[in-house]
Amino acid sequence: MCTGDLFLGIKPYGLLIAIGLLCCFGVLFTYNKKKPVDPKFTDEVFYIGVAAIFIGFLSATLFQSFYNYLANPEEGFSFGGMTFIGGLIGGVASFLIIYFIIRKRLSGRLLSIISMVPCCITIAHAFGRLGCLMAGCCHGEFHGANQQFGDIYMDGTLGEGYYVPTQLYEAIFLFILFALFSYLWLKKDFKHNMSLYLVLYGIFRFIIEFFRGDDRGTLVGNIVSPSQFWSILMVILGVALYFIFNYFWKKDKQNDKTQTNS
Repeated sequence: MCTGDLFLGIKPYGLLIAIGLLCCFGVLFTYNKKKPVDPKFTDEVFYIGVAAIFIGFLSATLFQSFYNYLANPEEGFSFGGMTFIGGLIGGVASFLIIYFIIRKRLSGRLLSIISMVPCCITIAHAFGRLGCLMAGCCHGEFHGANQQFGDIYMDGTLGEGYYVPTQLYEAIFLFILFALFSYLWLKKDFKHNMSLYLVLYGIFRFIIEFFRGDDRGTLVGNIVSPSQFWSILMVILGVALYFIFNYFWKKDKQNDKTQTNS
């Protein structure tokens, strides 16, 4: 894998992260044009999203640093590394907090675009995982000089050799999710993409963790990894959001009927 600079000191990892973020916001503006969403509201969501992404990166570092501390408390707490789920938690939480603080001044409602949000998340995350592949981080099990089925040669944290390319598998899965969510949002007007994303990605991430080879610490009595713990919560939250969003959408329909009849 290419772990060196491409040109002008640009790293493949950073370049792919940038591409993912550009695609994320590109999807936001492009997909909303195909739906009856106020362009002003799209701009407002964009600015909130930029702030949430910045906080998400900080959260990703904080979560990973905390896991590192739990694994080696004798070394003390120090900032280093990032974890996607930590970034997702911090980013989504900050987005919702900002949104609810200023929602009365916004020109639209979050419910009108919530099913489109997973399209943005998955395309950005997919390119991010390709960046991990190029950087040699977040890799699968290390098999040394002996190649096993599906292994690829890379320079990971355990040294040069053959690894299970969990980053590539996850990137492919995320691109498939992006295509699925895009189809459901654009063609079927499906309203539960967020719930579906949390359940599907939570299950996939829980499984793929068994094939990871990088040290990420453990939680819950050394039984599951931190990502597996959060994956379980993602699935539970996804199921809960299905019923919560369903309630609000039914309530909106009843209000619309009442206004029409009056």
